[in-house]
Amino acid sequence: MDKIERQIHQIDATGKVVGRLASGIAIILRGKNKPTFQPHLDEGDFVEVVNCDKMKFTGKKLEQKEYIRHTNHPGGLRRKKIKEVFKKNPGEVLKRAVMGMLAKNKLQEPMIKRLKIK
Repeated sequence: MDKIERQIHQIDATGKVVGRLASGIAIILRGKNKPTFQPHLDEGDFVEVVNCDKMKFTGKKLEQKEYIRHTNHPGGLRRKKIKEVFKKNPGEVLKRAVMGMLAKNKLQEPMIKRLKIK
């Protein structure tokens, strides 16, 4: 088995739309941009993202989009507007978007660990 050579991709998020940026990052993390891509192997690269606080949102996402989770207790539905999360930690919004675009399998965690948000 050959050693996987991983490169570091640096991306500036200034003025970029969150969803389009996240899909590009997910492709790099998964390794789909390489000619040696195989779905069962984790051959992706490292991604460093800077200036997350300057990303753009299209439409009314900042006012309308919510993150929803449940505590598994009765009445435990918790909602947070994306505006609150973005104000507190802009990188969390991008990380959640990328997580939603990665494969839902045991390779997801090692892939998301290679995403560095500054």
